[in-house]
Amino acid sequence: MPRYRAGKLSNEDLERLIFPHLGKIREDVLLHASLGEDTAIVDLGGELCVLSSDPITGTSRDIGWLAVHISVNDIAASGAEPVGILLTILLPPDFSRTDLESIMSEASAAAESLGIEILGGHTEFTPYLPQPVIVGTAVGKAPRNGYLSTKGACPGDHLYVSKALALEGTAILAREFEEELIPLLGEEIVRKGASFLQEISVMKEGILSRKAGAHALHDITEGGIMAGAWEMMQASGVGVVLEVESFPLRPETMLICQTLEADPFYLLSSGAMLIACPPENELLQVFSQNGIELTKIGEFVASGKMFLRRNGNEEEFLPEIHEELWRVLERRRR
Repeated sequence: MPRYRAGKLSNEDLERLIFPHLGKIREDVLLHASLGEDTAIVDLGGELCVLSSDPITGTSRDIGWLAVHISVNDIAASGAEPVGILLTILLPPDFSRTDLESIMSEASAAAESLGIEILGGHTEFTPYLPQPVIVGTAVGKAPRNGYLSTKGACPGDHLYVSKALALEGTAILAREFEEELIPLLGEEIVRKGASFLQEISVMKEGILSRKAGAHALHDITEGGIMAGAWEMMQASGVGVVLEVESFPLRPETMLICQTLEADPFYLLSSGAMLIACPPENELLQVFSQNGIELTKIGEFVASGKMFLRRNGNEEEFLPEIHEELWRVLERRRR
C-alpha cells in the first residue's frame, strides 16, 4: 500500500474516499461537507448553528491555546459568532496530570480571550501515542442569511489577506527549534517569532468582513497561502491571479524560514484570513480603523485556473500542495 504523506488528505482522496460517504443529506443542513469548506451550517429553526472540528498534531507545545483558536477560526471564517468548544484530549499513558492541567489552563485562557465556554468533551490516556493529540469542535451561531462560506468568491472580486502569512508556522518552528535558532539569529528574533502564537485568532476579521460586504472567507491553515487560495478558488468555481510580490511576510518569518530551509508560502498560516470582496468596498477602511493589517494579494477571474504573477509575468500554478512544517520536522528528526 502507498504511504501517505503527513498532513491533510489530498482533494482527490477527499473526493474519492470521504465525500461519497456522508450518510443522509438533510435539508436542514445549509452548508454541507465539500472541498474547501471547514464548517457545517445547520438550520435549527431559529438562528443557524455553525460547527467546525480541527486537531492539533504538529506540535506538543501550547496545544491547549492552539486547539481553541484553530477551531474557532473556522467559525470566524463563516462570519458567525463563536459560542463554545468541545475538546477531545488523547494522552500517552506516561503523560503527567500536571501537564494535563497546563493544557486545560491554556485552553481556558484562550476561551476566555474569545468570550466562549469550554462545553465539555472527552479526555483519556491512550496507548501507542508518542505525544498528546487534541481535537477541538467549535460551535457558533449566525442569523439567517447572515453567514459566509469559502465558495462565494466571484470573478472581479479582489483577494485580501489579513495580518501576515505563516504566523502559526513561524511560532511553532521558533519553539520547536529554539536551541538551534537562537545562536544563529539571536534571542530577540526567535522570541518575536514565537510570540506570533498570540495573533492566530481571526475572529475580528470574520465579523468585520461580513459587515463590510465580503463575498467569501477562508482562514489559511495547512499548506499555507498556496493551499488556502487554491481551496477558495476551487470551492468558488473560479480562477485567481496571485500577486506573489505582495504576499505579506514578517522579517522574523523570513529569517526563521531561510535558516530552516522552509518555504513560508506553504507554511501553516492561522492568523491570516483570506477575504474575497468586490472592488468597490470599505474593507480597507474598516480594517484600518480597527488596527488590523490588510493586504490585497490578487483578484478572482473566470478561468478556473490559478496564476502567479511575478515581475509582471504570469505563470499557471499547478498544485503540488504540501505542509512545510511536516517536511521540516521530518527532515530535522532523521
